Order: sequence, then structure tokens, then C-alpha cells
Amino acid sequence: MARILITSAIPYINGIKHLGNLVGSQLPADLYARYARARGHEVMFICATDEHGTPAELAAAKAGKPVADYCAEMHGVQKELAAGFRLSFDHFGRSSSARNNALTQHFAKALGENGLIGEVAERQVFSVADNRFLPDRYIEGTCPNCGYDKARGDQCENCTKQLDPTDLIDPRSAISGSTDLEVRETRHLYLRQRSLKGEIAAWIDGKTDWPILTTSIAKKWLNDGEGLQDRGITRDLAWGVPVQFPGAPWQGMEGKVFYVWFDAPIEYISATAEWADATGQGDSAWQRWWRTDMGAADVRYVQFMGKDNVPFHTLSFPATIIGSREPWKLVDYIKSFNYLNYDGGQFSTSQGRGVFMDQALSILPADYWRWWLLSHAPENSDAEFTWENFQASVNKDLADVLGNFVSRVTKFCRAKFAETVPGGGAFDDRALALIAELETRTRAYEGHMEAIDIRKAAGELRGIWTLGNEYLQSAAPWSVHKTDPEAAAAMVRLGLNLIRLYAVLSAPFIPDAAARMLAAMHCEDGAWPGPVAEALTALPPGHPFTTPDVLFAKIADEEREDWAKRFSGVRA
Repeated sequence: MARILITSAIPYINGIKHLGNLVGSQLPADLYARYARARGHEVMFICATDEHGTPAELAAAKAGKPVADYCAEMHGVQKELAAGFRLSFDHFGRSSSARNNALTQHFAKALGENGLIGEVAERQVFSVADNRFLPDRYIEGTCPNCGYDKARGDQCENCTKQLDPTDLIDPRSAISGSTDLEVRETRHLYLRQRSLKGEIAAWIDGKTDWPILTTSIAKKWLNDGEGLQDRGITRDLAWGVPVQFPGAPWQGMEGKVFYVWFDAPIEYISATAEWADATGQGDSAWQRWWRTDMGAADVRYVQFMGKDNVPFHTLSFPATIIGSREPWKLVDYIKSFNYLNYDGGQFSTSQGRGVFMDQALSILPADYWRWWLLSHAPENSDAEFTWENFQASVNKDLADVLGNFVSRVTKFCRAKFAETVPGGGAFDDRALALIAELETRTRAYEGHMEAIDIRKAAGELRGIWTLGNEYLQSAAPWSVHKTDPEAAAAMVRLGLNLIRLYAVLSAPFIPDAAARMLAAMHCEDGAWPGPVAEALTALPPGHPFTTPDVLFAKIADEEREDWAKRFSGVRA
């Protein structure tokens, strides 16, 4: 049994996330967490809401609420939606927690005492109309690299280029829209990342098993142009972790807070501490996951994120950890994702274009979305959601293949043998060949899941479902029953045991349907299969079952057309 720490990039608090956000971090992380638990590993799966910085302040102002109240409300909304998608977090924390305040200040103090934080006088954009300095995310303009006209002052979300606010063409205040901007002097703290470049480069070079997407982005930021740069870690904001605190190795930083990208990744650690607090455990309970001097040396730490988050998780957060000179756990594997686009364009939070998590659950159960998103995960390139593809995948994979198999086996058995597993007969050569192929494909499925090759795993699982249908069609127990009831009984017994096997293998992808399948088989044994031949004897003759209702309903053309219209523009 291994100990596996899993974190997904923490979502911003400013509103409900769309399906592109979901498939880029939280959902694949949940898939891996569920699989790891099923294999008997000890898992700690952590996420949180990212509550500091510009997005929170702007969203709260737009909602007409104090920022603390807005964050508390939206944390509850995001937590509820996560539960609706069956995301199995051990804890869903908050970056505004007292734990994260203290731990962020702890890291900053350690870095400062190690000579890795410097004070810099810099010229920053000041909005005359708003009477305040504008942190980078409060400034919008045209990206000088790609021409995107809604680039933010820290990074262009279109081309992912890291920016300074003064780089933007035609900059404007994100608060008021005013272009009456001046550049004035202010003082901030910088993390001296350049002095850690050699250590970070050596650490990245040692990660030979990382996805190409992750490594290529990390090395580009490390080496291209002027290479790794020192990075400002404070901002002129009211909402956030205070920079001036007792014991801080600097003075005169009142009224400033730490930059959200400095404190947000630290929340991975803090949220684990919040978990220990919530479960009535002491500090050793969370430290064994995070401190190598407390047992974390044998932990495998896996992060999930979209490609736009890779630079901060491969450079800035590791710089914080390494630069502290304390025995904190560094990530072992980063699974990064490209973008999921929407129906010929892009998902857009600002324009309300696409399907958002609350909307998705209002029209279909979570498993429908989980299956499509994971089986089309944008691993090696950008992927695209289209309603036609979604309908076809649901109808074929879930309804025609898996759902149809469950329905045919249980209804035939009920009609000919009652709702108990029939005895008699023995597995023939066709059945033995099926079992042998299932053995091969189940082990291949495990290999893809271990490697976190999500689309390959989904394809193998789909193939495993298909084998059952092909066997049923070829064996034709409804015909055999007329002349050899015992042979038909053996076929049906194999089919019922296949339903249980499918439930266990499918649970990481479609947990609700898997639970219904196990319940229909009157089976509480969801243990991961060893030899498939043994797993297919789990339900003995005489074992009762219940014929379930339709496992997956097909999506009609009229529904698809209606949804395509409803989610094509601005949501209310």
C-alpha cells in the first residue's frame, strides 16, 4: 500500500466554473484518487477555493457584498457543486483560512531570513479615477504578444505569456474602465527566484517521467529569453494575507498583502492542516503528508492542473518550498492539461458561453458529464466539446453498450430463471476466451490508470464493456435456453458477474452508475479484481439480484438542439 497525496489546482472564488475548468484539474484528480483508493492505497485528496486577490474583490464589488461575505457564500456554492459532480475531496478548504494566513507568513519569514526576499522600489500603474494603485489583475489591455484585447496585467490567458501591466497596449482599469492611468513609485517584496534557478533546474531535470506538456512549459519559462526572473509577491490590496506581521524581517509594508499566487499554492498544505483540525487530529496528522522529517518522504505527491497553471507550480511554488530550507514535500508528478474548447469557440466565463457546472447538473446527472469529459480529456492537445459528439458518446458508450448489457442480462434472467443467479452448466470455450481477454484488458486498464493516461484508460474501459455485449450477442442465451437451459444458465451467471466486475472497474469514472449496478447485484463487495476468473465467481448460484431501471437514458435530438441554443450566449 502506498501513500498518495493528490491536489488539484484550486479554483478562483469568483463565480461558478465551466466544464473546461472542471476537466482541467478537479475531475481527473478525482478519477485518480478514486482509483488509488480502490487499489488499497492511503489517499489524501485536497482542494480549496482561491479567495484572495483581484478576482475576489472585483466579483464581490459586482455582487454588492463585502468580500469576506462573498467568499464565504461562493465557497459554499463551489463545495456543493463539487459534491454534485461526486468529487471525493478529503477536504475542500479556503485560502482565506487562519491556517493559510499563518503558514504563508511562515514561508515568507523563512525566505526573508534566508536572503531570498528583497525589497524593490518599482513604478506601478495608478488609477486617478479610482484613487489607488492597480495590481496587475486590475488592469486590462491588449497583449503585445498575440493581440488579445482582454489580457490581464499579469498574464495573457489567450497565449499564456507572463506580462507586466506596463507591457499592455491601451491599458484600462478593470474597476472603472478608466484610461486615466499614471505610473507612480511604490515598494514591494520580490522573491529572488533567479538565485534558485540552478536548484530548480536540477529538480525539473530529475523528473524524467513528467508529461511533455508539463516539462516543456517549465523549461521554456526557466530558459527562454532572460530566463527565470525574480517575482513580486506583494500587492497594494486590502483583502489578503497581511505582509507586515510580528516577526517579519522587514518594515514599512503596512497596507499590503501577499500576491495571490504566493499564498494560493501554500493552501494545499494549509488545507491539509484544516482537514486535521476538522477531524479533531493534531498537527502530526497533516505533517506526515507534507514534512519529510515527519513521514512525508515516502509519500507520492501528484498535482493536476491546466497548462496555464504550470509555470507557477513548476517554478514559483517550488522556489518557495526549496527556498524555505525546511523539509517540505515537493511534488513528484504534475499532470497538466490543454484547453477544452466549446462548440467552435472557447468557453468564456465573462460571456457566459458554454456549459457551467450548475447548468450541467440541472439537465443531466453527473455521470453523463464525467464520462464524456474524462474520455475526451485534453491531454495531448486541445479538445472540443460539441453537443453532437456529447450526444453520440452518451448514447453509444453509456446507453447502448454498458446500459444495454446490464438491461439485457438482468431482464432475461428474471424472465427465465427468476431474480437469482442461476446454477447449472459450465463455462464453455467462448466464455473462457472472454475471460482470458478480459484478464488482458483489465491489466492494461490498470496500467493506463497508474500512468494517468486518462483517454487511454477510458478507451480500455469502453473496450471491456464492449466485450460483454459481443459475448452476449454471440452466445445468444435466449436461443440456447430453448434446447439447453443449463448452458444458458452458465452464460447468464457469467453475465451477472460481469455486471459486478463492470461496476468495480467503472467506479472511478461513473461512481453513481457503478453504485447502482452493485446495489442491483445486492453486492457490497467492491474490491478491485485480482485474477478476472476469480472475480467472475463473486456472485454464486442462488445469489439474489434486482433488475434495475434504465441505467442511462439516451439524449434525444430535440434535447440536444435545445441545449445548444440555451448555452450559446450570455447566461443570466
